[in-house]
Amino acid sequence: MVVIYTDGAAKGNPGPGGYGAVLKFGKHRKELSEGFRLTTNNRMELLAVIKALEALKHADYQVEIYSDSKYVVDAIEKGWLWGWQKKGFKGKKNPDLWQKYIPLHMKFKPKYHWVKGHAGNIENERCDQLAVEAAEGMQLKVDQGYENQN
Repeated sequence: MVVIYTDGAAKGNPGPGGYGAVLKFGKHRKELSEGFRLTTNNRMELLAVIKALEALKHADYQVEIYSDSKYVVDAIEKGWLWGWQKKGFKGKKNPDLWQKYIPLHMKFKPKYHWVKGHAGNIENERCDQLAVEAAEGMQLKVDQGYENQN
């Protein structure tokens, strides 16, 4: 089983933001993070999941994702995403990222778990630290999807 923890952060919302992810598989561990000059918290929460799934080399394992984002967890676990997709994401935010996520979901079929943020979950806290550090970094990237929409 692959266990993934994710978190996103944005200062100002919109503002500088970043994501952090921790991937665990047996004794292996990988940390991912990136920062962006202008984005939103929800975009970073979703991008963390996307980047973590993209980092997986095989689809043969069960994937469990732990996130403190109700936006991400509820959209998937409550099935809202599929209704949004049927309506062409009309009136919904972040269609570019959701459309990037859907093929990954179909490939890995992850199970989601919501965890309370800033509540002492060691891996969630590490993801938050990675996201904040990335958002405060000097080499912030352009979130094309956000900046081109706005």
